[in-house]
Amino acid sequence: MDKNNKGAFKFIISSQYFLYFGVLGIFLPYFNLYCYHLGFSGFQIGVLSALRSAVMVLFSLIWGGLADRFQIRKPIYILCTFTSTLIWIFYLFTDNFYLMLIITVCYTIFYGPVISFMEAFSMDILGREKKSYGRVRAWGTIAFIMIVTVFGKIIDLYSVKIILLPIFIGSLAQALFALRIPNITMVRKNSFIAGAKSLFKKRVVIFLICAFLMLMSHGTYYGFFSIHLETLGYGKVFIGMSWALASVAEIVVMISSDKIFRRFSIQNVLLFSFMVAALRWFLLCWAESPAVILISQILHAVTYGTFHIASILYIDLLSPDEAKTTGQVINNAVSYGLGMMAGFFFNGYLYEHLSSFVLFAISSLIALGGGVLLSAFYHKSGVQK
Repeated sequence: MDKNNKGAFKFIISSQYFLYFGVLGIFLPYFNLYCYHLGFSGFQIGVLSALRSAVMVLFSLIWGGLADRFQIRKPIYILCTFTSTLIWIFYLFTDNFYLMLIITVCYTIFYGPVISFMEAFSMDILGREKKSYGRVRAWGTIAFIMIVTVFGKIIDLYSVKIILLPIFIGSLAQALFALRIPNITMVRKNSFIAGAKSLFKKRVVIFLICAFLMLMSHGTYYGFFSIHLETLGYGKVFIGMSWALASVAEIVVMISSDKIFRRFSIQNVLLFSFMVAALRWFLLCWAESPAVILISQILHAVTYGTFHIASILYIDLLSPDEAKTTGQVINNAVSYGLGMMAGFFFNGYLYEHLSSFVLFAISSLIALGGGVLLSAFYHKSGVQK
């Protein structure tokens, strides 16, 4: 791949992140709110969210396996982006819960694997420059910040029902840009089955367990941080500023990813991320002052930023050429799928019985446990850190 083509392909994959997370910047904060305004109960909204997560995990694994088995990652990616976009249109014509349940299942079947496929494409396109992955991925965070900010004001002026059409337009733009993604085919040394089996080796399983714990520890943060701050007496402006500071810190790390991973090994960055996560949640389990809370938000650069980049690079390193897509899909399904799901359910149940301070203390222990397990495995197996 020559430099001109690589530059063009970097632009294409950057645009995919920008559009994907731009759409997510509308969907994540406001879709459940839209359902609430339709008159859905908390239970119904919870069912939609849980079903979405379960379907995403299951079908991401199916699509990833098919992509690697038949070496058709790009065709499946195009199929999924266009089909999910077309299915989204049906949301425009109903406010019936059961119809929306069916639409959600059908939509998620095709939408589920998109982010994992993007990660696999990125690794292929970057090639020897994989350590600069953060610069490409940063466009997603930039888009998320911009869209969340803009649509918050738009919804205040109009109605939350306005979100459906922009999500369709953004998804369609992503699908159209996806046509330009290069179809890179790996030379197979072994069969797909042999490659997939290697993903069940102990070092992969241990890493996935630790990644699950890391994302589970984020359940209190993503589910209850805003409520936690409001309980402490902070207003919407400070809450918004706290979230924005975390995203800015994340961008700074992603842009600098090449320098970070040239200086430090992936294993050391992973271990450091776990220790910082334990510290971050420990700070929040007692902090009430704005200064300490904002400092904890800056640590998002490590607990999400460096951890995410390191995990993408690490699973790519552990995955053979025959199962690169499957590796990214499994990593995403176990961590951001099952890990976040467990974190939300665990914290949702305990929040009724314990304070958010205690939940952050438990999160600190979970992150610490993940870091200790990973460190012990590296020490026992003699992995160079």
